[in-house]
Formats: sequence, C-alpha cells, structure tokens
Amino acid sequence: MSDISIDSHLKSMMSSFGQAQPPTETNFGDMLTQAISETNEAQLNADQAATDLSTGRSDNLHEVMLAMEEADISMRMLVQMRNKVVDAYQEIIRMQV
Repeated sequence: MSDISIDSHLKSMMSSFGQAQPPTETNFGDMLTQAISETNEAQLNADQAATDLSTGRSDNLHEVMLAMEEADISMRMLVQMRNKVVDAYQEIIRMQV
C-alpha cells in the first residue's frame, strides 16, 4: 500500500470516531451509593433464584449458582471498599497538624 492510501484510510477512520466527550465528574458518595444498591440487587436476585429452586419453580441449578457467586463477589468488593475507606479515615486521624 502506498502512503497516500494509508493516510486516506486513517483519516476516514479518525473522522468516524467523532469528538471525545469530556469525562463527567462523579461524586464518591454517588459511586458508593450505586455500589451498595447494585450489591443489594445482586443479593436479592440470588435469594429469589434460591427460593425459586427450592420451591420447584426453577430447575436450573447453574443459574442459581451463578447468581449466588455474583452476589458473593459483589459483597466482597463492597467490604473491601469499606475497608479501604476505614483505612483512609484512620490514616487521616493519625496525621499531625
């Protein structure tokens, strides 16, 4: 391929991407609230899937196990976030002014 054809392809590819949007600012409290609500939703979904399996409304053990593991991983992540926040708070308290 010649340089001209590469340049024309590159320009057409670049123009198809458009302008990048500036990142929106998100508040840490909003992120934490969203993580808590997503974890709660995952827990509720896992509970419902387990209830459906135990009552016979569902016979798909695989989906139940996936829902339970998703809820477990989500809860572990939330606990780690809490631990990091507590560690940061304790570090700030230890600072001398």
